[in-house]
Amino acid sequence: MSIYLAVFILLSYLIWIKCIFYRHRRTLLKSLKHVTNILSGGEPNGADVRALVVTAHPDDECMFFAPTVIRLVELKASVHLLCLSEGNYYNQGAQRKEELLNSCAMLGIPASRITITNHKKLPDDPKAEWSISLVSSVIVKHIRAHSFNMVLTFDGRGVSGHANHTAIYKAVSHLATTGQVPNDCCLLSLVTVGLFRKYISFLELPLSWLLPSCLCCIIGSEGYRQAKAAMLCHRSQLLWFRYLYIAFSRYMYINTFQAIPQGPKNLKIY
Repeated sequence: MSIYLAVFILLSYLIWIKCIFYRHRRTLLKSLKHVTNILSGGEPNGADVRALVVTAHPDDECMFFAPTVIRLVELKASVHLLCLSEGNYYNQGAQRKEELLNSCAMLGIPASRITITNHKKLPDDPKAEWSISLVSSVIVKHIRAHSFNMVLTFDGRGVSGHANHTAIYKAVSHLATTGQVPNDCCLLSLVTVGLFRKYISFLELPLSWLLPSCLCCIIGSEGYRQAKAAMLCHRSQLLWFRYLYIAFSRYMYINTFQAIPQGPKNLKIY
């Protein structure tokens, strides 16, 4: 009897996940309208969204943001990428730049919408302390040059805890609190989840759906294959644990975002 009960619970859970996925496909555009209306008061559709994804290294775009990029591209949004380093930690910068272009092509971002910076003060190095003022300057110039109305990046824990990831969040938060972001641009940070939730793949979906967030982006099996193909473009990074990440990480299926608050706040800049 207990076996039948376990099977029933498992099937019910999987059906619940399927229902959430189909509901999400119908409600994502409404969520985008709500998020962008927080600041702009407009009524955008998918084509009205001009989104900038800000990352630290080549492969961040598919390791962490693939569900969001894929869903926005499906909605005909204009998706751009700003990568703040070439990923030259092991002197593979040229190769990793080419891998990034191939990965983005797989995700649906054309090369004309990709900007890769190569600043000597922004090295790919987990021990390097990126200048918040420099990073914020690079980001705000890009926002103003392209009139983005949505910026997506890491949160204060950076998903993996990488110092370069968290530096971007601090920089974007600085822009928000000092009023340098255009009024019609919303700022969103990718929620970092705990280790257990991070590695239970799509089974984590109900938790992400139930917990409050400003934006939730989910992909199914077809989107997962696309995200996986993008990950496999980064051949220089395909160590054994990356294959485990591809197989088990919820970030290959699900992204949840919180708004970065905009208002007066004291932040020391080093």
